[in-house]
Amino acid sequence: MSKIENPEVARVFASYPESMRKRMMRLRQLVIDTASETEGVDKLEETLKWGEPSYLTKGGSTLRMDWKDRAPNQYAIYFNCNTKLVSTFKELYGDVFTFEGKRAIVFDENDELPVDEL
Repeated sequence: MSKIENPEVARVFASYPESMRKRMMRLRQLVIDTASETEGVDKLEETLKWGEPSYLTKGGSTLRMDWKDRAPNQYAIYFNCNTKLVSTFKELYGDVFTFEGKRAIVFDENDELPVDEL
């Protein structure tokens, strides 16, 4: 598991309940691994946007992820709603993921993370 270099991001992850922190760290690692394997992605910046762990790369769309206490059994990955990313996921994997409008894929704490599709 990659170490969180940004102390503000580390504090947010530390604030999650342990069971969700493990799931969020797995999702984080998937983002990092995918970026490192993607041609044209030279640098991935890990920061906070709207208080949520966020991942930015030059020429790419920002990804955010978060757990919220108003939905304690769920966590999500958020996409820019002005892109076609969520609609593409719906078209390809509508039977695999749960969506929140055109901005997020939501996971239940008991879901197996569909790594290949994601």
